[in-house]
This record gives sequence, structure tokens and C-alpha cells, in this order.
Amino acid sequence: MIAKSPVPGRVKTRLTPPCTPEQAAALAEAALTDTLAVLSRVPAGRRLLVLDGAVGDWLPPGWQVVPQVAGGLDARLAASFAHAGRIAPEAPALLVGMDTPQLDAALLAGALSPARRAGVDAWYGPAGDGGFWALGLARPGERLARRLLLGLPMSTADTGRGLLDRLAAEGLVTEHLPVVADVDTISDARNVAAEAPGGRFAACLQAIEGAREVTG
Repeated sequence: MIAKSPVPGRVKTRLTPPCTPEQAAALAEAALTDTLAVLSRVPAGRRLLVLDGAVGDWLPPGWQVVPQVAGGLDARLAASFAHAGRIAPEAPALLVGMDTPQLDAALLAGALSPARRAGVDAWYGPAGDGGFWALGLARPGERLARRLLLGLPMSTADTGRGLLDRLAAEGLVTEHLPVVADVDTISDARNVAAEAPGGRFAACLQAIEGAREVTG
């Protein structure tokens, strides 16, 4: 998982306004907490958090933390796979962001189960905005990750399409995961909270919007 520490002014800035920087950071922490909880329930040989910033009490046990490298998101994603490949070059690695609190652990566990991994080289999770929320590689390594990710325009409506083109150019058999919305705008936040109403993220958003109604 790749993430930023939920510090006001540094995370989820597209939520401000209507949120304050503090409220946006609270939502980021809630999303981070929920996403970590989901991923902690997915069977895995190791769990790696590639973090920009300091660890907080939101981190559950069982996770190894390494710092993000400098550079753009493309470089940071590639470096994350390179690190996973150095730890366990023959083990598959799935990289997920911090803002998908509505993920389904059972769905991920099924898609990545040994029975369904046979013959699959990569996993691609499309986001609703044209990007991607997950990328998995059956044999992660620095060279492949750099070819797939370096120079790929990020945060555009064509990011996912560009990544799929690169996966195809490498001749990788790619399994598609379901489309999942990540949290960028307040509209995204409301939709995601509705998909996972019992989570910490939904409760945090409800409290923020309830307080806004009272003060407004």
C-alpha cells in the first residue's frame, strides 16, 4: 500500500473547500484506516506500507513500513514494486492506494487466490475517473515496474488506458479487477461512504457534514 500521513494541508486538498484542511485530513486518516483494515484481512505473505510521512496510531500490527522515494508518483510507484521485488522476487505483489475504504476483502482474496493466479501476469484495478486503484505483478521487479510506470501521465482520464497499453506491450496476461471509485472530491467521498456505510470513513464524513449543517 502506498500512502501519505494524514497531515492537514498535505492530503486530500481537493476536498477543500467545502472541507477545512483539518477535516480533509480526518477523512484521509479514516480512509487510510479502513483501507488498511481491509487489506489486513486479505491473505498475504507480507504487508508493506510505502509511506510519505510519519507513522501514526492508525497503523495496525503486521505491517512493515518503508519511506517513499523522491520524485513523481510514477517513480514512487515503480520504486514500491522494486522494493517488493527485492524482498520476495518470486512472490506476486499488489499495490493499492490509501483512499479506497470500500474495498471488499473477500473479493480481493478470491481474485488473488493461488487457484486463480495460474497463468496471470498482472492485475489491473480501474478507477471510475479513468485512473487505477490497484496494480499487481506476478513477478515484481525494478526493470518491469520502470517500463510500466515511468513517464506514465498520472491523475488524468487516460492514465488507466495508458497503463493497459503498456501491460499489453509487455505481453502480460492481465486480470481485471472491478471498477472502484477513489476519494478525490466531496462527491466521491459521499459516494464511497454510501458503498461502505459501516466504516470509519462514512462515520467521519457524517460527523463533518452534520457539524457543517449545525454551524451553517
